[in-house]
Amino acid sequence: MSHPAPSPHRKPRTRAHPSTPAATAGRLGAVTTAAVAALGLLPQQPVLAAPAVPAPRPSVEEVRSRVDALQRQAGTATQEYDAAAERVAVQRAKLVALMDQVARDTQRLNETRRLLGSLAAAQYRGAGPLGGAATLLLGTDPQGFFTQEHLMSRLGDRGEHLLADARQQRLNTSKRRAEAAGALSEVESSQAELRRRKQAVQDRLAEANALLTGLTRAERSRLAELEAGAGAEAPGGPAPADAPASAHGARAVAFARAQLGKPYVWGATGPGSYDCSGLTQAAWRAAGIDLPRTTWDQVKAGPRIATADLRPGDLVFFYDDISHVGLYVGGGRMIHAPRPGAYVREDSIHYQPMYGSVRPG
Repeated sequence: MSHPAPSPHRKPRTRAHPSTPAATAGRLGAVTTAAVAALGLLPQQPVLAAPAVPAPRPSVEEVRSRVDALQRQAGTATQEYDAAAERVAVQRAKLVALMDQVARDTQRLNETRRLLGSLAAAQYRGAGPLGGAATLLLGTDPQGFFTQEHLMSRLGDRGEHLLADARQQRLNTSKRRAEAAGALSEVESSQAELRRRKQAVQDRLAEANALLTGLTRAERSRLAELEAGAGAEAPGGPAPADAPASAHGARAVAFARAQLGKPYVWGATGPGSYDCSGLTQAAWRAAGIDLPRTTWDQVKAGPRIATADLRPGDLVFFYDDISHVGLYVGGGRMIHAPRPGAYVREDSIHYQPMYGSVRPG
């Protein structure tokens, strides 16, 4: 009787026990990965930024306040520019005068040297060679020319006077050349300052213009309404007695009225456009009285006048930094060049905070 063949021996399957090396390695790998990620050593998933929230649109009132502030800053910078421009003009005039004087001194020196050369040549022909004397006189070395004292005795009284004149002329020319060099340096420095002042004005006006450009048509209409009512909103003050204008004051007012509607342009003094102090300066010049260029100097151009005592032609200054001026015309009103983008116009003297008033002439 046959028996079935025994089945092949099979090893029982073994499961990795939690304590086996394979399981331990798996746990360590997971822990290590987490630790490395925590240390920022593994690539991280990008964090999506929250969408930017647009800044709230400024109100018309906020735009007006900011534009007013920028234009005030531009007004102050304009006065600084005007002062620098005036310095440059004075320095240029001084430089031109010095250069003209240097040219005249040089011409006289050359003429004196020519006469000395002629005298030396005459003596050479009449009394024989002068040797080194004629060479020095006719040469181009000024130092050698003036250090040979014996030439005076050789050339006689006339030559002595000519040499003395030539020596003095050379000293004068050297001195004026040095002065001209200093004046040129001042002009160049002032021109650099002028460029900085100009840029300061332009920067503020560009920022103000950008704000205005961003307004809608409705917002611009609202802004115009706010500006039109600014005089009524401004705090009032004592009513001037309006004494009669002087002859000079009346002429200044008549000139200012003729400029109504002309544009404000910073740095301008007419006749087609003006800044604030350029207008008042031109008005009083038409009346026969010269005023300084800037508000800071015009405020010193006459005695201080109380608001109650104003009369037409007086200058009214505004803000603590005295950066704006208008011409009083009576009835509590003034004519002024307000700001860039505006035109010469008439407004209440309470349109802006007053600093004080003066009476030119």
